[in-house]
Amino acid sequence: GMPGGQGMGPVMVLNAKTQRETGRKAQLSNISAARAVADIIRTTLGPRSMLKMLLDPMGGVVITNDGNCILREVDVSHPTAKSMIELSRAQDEEVGDGTTSVIILAGEMLILAEPFIRANLHPTVIVQGYNRALQEALAILERQALHVDVQDRDLMMKLVQSSIGTKFSSRWNDKMVEMALQAVLTVARPSGNASSSTSPASVSTPANPYNHKMEVDIKRYAKVEKIPGGEISDCKVLSGLMFNKDVTHSKMRRRIENPRILLLDSPLEYKKGESQTNVEITNTDDWNTMLKMEEEYVENMCMEIIAFKPDIVVTEKGVSDLAQHYFAKAGITAFRRLRKTDNNRMARATGATIVSRTDEIQESDIGTQCGLFEMRKIGEEWFAFFEECKDPKACTILLRGGSKDVLNEIERNLQDAMQVVRNVVYEPKLLPGGGATEMAVSIGLRRAGIKVEGVQQGPYVAVGEAMEVIPRTLAQNCGVSVIRTVTQLRAKHAAHYDECLEKGVDFTPCNWGVDGTTGDLVDMAELGIWEPFSVKRQTVVTAVESACMILRIDDVVSGSKKGGQ
Repeated sequence: GMPGGQGMGPVMVLNAKTQRETGRKAQLSNISAARAVADIIRTTLGPRSMLKMLLDPMGGVVITNDGNCILREVDVSHPTAKSMIELSRAQDEEVGDGTTSVIILAGEMLILAEPFIRANLHPTVIVQGYNRALQEALAILERQALHVDVQDRDLMMKLVQSSIGTKFSSRWNDKMVEMALQAVLTVARPSGNASSSTSPASVSTPANPYNHKMEVDIKRYAKVEKIPGGEISDCKVLSGLMFNKDVTHSKMRRRIENPRILLLDSPLEYKKGESQTNVEITNTDDWNTMLKMEEEYVENMCMEIIAFKPDIVVTEKGVSDLAQHYFAKAGITAFRRLRKTDNNRMARATGATIVSRTDEIQESDIGTQCGLFEMRKIGEEWFAFFEECKDPKACTILLRGGSKDVLNEIERNLQDAMQVVRNVVYEPKLLPGGGATEMAVSIGLRRAGIKVEGVQQGPYVAVGEAMEVIPRTLAQNCGVSVIRTVTQLRAKHAAHYDECLEKGVDFTPCNWGVDGTTGDLVDMAELGIWEPFSVKRQTVVTAVESACMILRIDDVVSGSKKGGQ
């Protein structure tokens, strides 16, 4: 136990092994943990960002600067740090971008709470101040927002640029941006639950942006195929799709223009019973009859298919040798054992319907929207390409690159880029990037903080201070004089704010921020760096809320019950 005089031994409520931190000590240790996590991530913000190289326990290497990816790989023991990591995961799942910013912001909020805690301010007071500030911050974001037309390619390009300009693939930026845009606009389609279907199917006009008129399922319908080798500049989004399969029979055609495609999910071989059955045959003729019946069954299925004169038959299950023979004779190319997800993509791209039984095929089930089918050899493997589809609703993104590491990082970057496009398709509002939004919020909160009465004023203004961390980090990663840059930026925004106040006009957005490449101050509207509104809003909300949650912790007990102690 603990030292103590005779008879005055301390009362041990908790097990002796339990370590316990309470009160201020717990809060301070939480804050330092959060600071540590934020410091790991800090250098990966902005176009001049560094990469992190992580070794996982298996000895594999991950090289990335995707905030979420880094934190997923790092093994963390401190509970607070763990909850910080959850943040970036939530951010990644919800909006797909801003994973780095959210960690940095949350960390900064906590660091700025430290002096208050040392000054004996009660955490709940700090939390209240933070929450009030959050409401005001969201209002400022609304003011800064710019509405956008999803079909405006130039603006969209610039937007995605800001998301992936910070990534490894930025040398091939235009390529990546093009690909992300093309892929997302391909799979975007009006969602089934949208009320009005007056607009044409391909483009929905966001008259009411909150009713997600568009359903964009990147995961399911934009498949990324990574094939090592080739150049990064060889990457492309197919207007159609491809998969890694060879034709089942060597004599089948390997190139068909405007093929008729039939998709099945039933096996083209003799049906084996669901349950085990034994058949005892006493007569030799019966044996032949049975074989004949099996063959006739397969032949029958093939004839039912051939009647519709498809050029390509694709099934998720097997195709027996006999069926292959019939198909080869009829000049039909067959593929077997296709993944269900690939089959669904085929259906979306070619306009076919997946048929479950051969006797239920209808003319309307046949896919005719594909312009060209071709087998191509890439490296050692054969791939089936279905290209030049008319208005496909699914696509394959073909990535080529030197090594697996490169491909993986490019895939992660593309993922981010596609998420950004998706967010804008959902909610066509943008905010200036480059720390401009954060600075505007910062000034707005400072000014509004003067009116906040009582103890909450400190924490309220602190949120404003914390927002400055984004432009500050951008400047820092460029290697320019941080203090000078941030001070000038602050002055710009403050002057703008006061000018609006004096004139008594509504606040016009001030778009000055840090150019992440050079570290100069520029007007983001001119530089064309925009970010989706939904990403920024999510970042701010998540950061503040998590900071509040961590501040509320006043007791960390480690060494709870484990089995067999």
